[in-house]
Amino acid sequence: MERWIQMHYQIKERELALEISRSRELFFWLGSFYAVTLMGIVSRYRTTRRSGVLAPVIPLSFILAYYADLAYGSKIYRIRAEADMIMQHESDLLAWPRGLPTVSSIDQARTITEMEKKLHPREN
Repeated sequence: MERWIQMHYQIKERELALEISRSRELFFWLGSFYAVTLMGIVSRYRTTRRSGVLAPVIPLSFILAYYADLAYGSKIYRIRAEADMIMQHESDLLAWPRGLPTVSSIDQARTITEMEKKLHPREN
């Protein structure tokens, strides 16, 4: 049992590392998009002198800041702290619908599936 727990813990660690690396990769792409867009917006503003041209900078800045915080900031720690708080104080939100599967419910579902396969062998 300890080996199984350790294996699943290591799998979750690797999944989290992969998720963080995806966030960092996306941040690089968004940062590049932001830089190119910002150069275009600034050049457009210089030719037209209309302040409305600068409007897209605000939402793009929020998006870039969000992914920077997710990729390199403390957002992961805040997410983890919120998850701990939910597990401690709102554990009723974590309950599975109809509870945990039991051995009998799994066997019953398997039996039903086998019966359906026998009754309808080639149904698509």
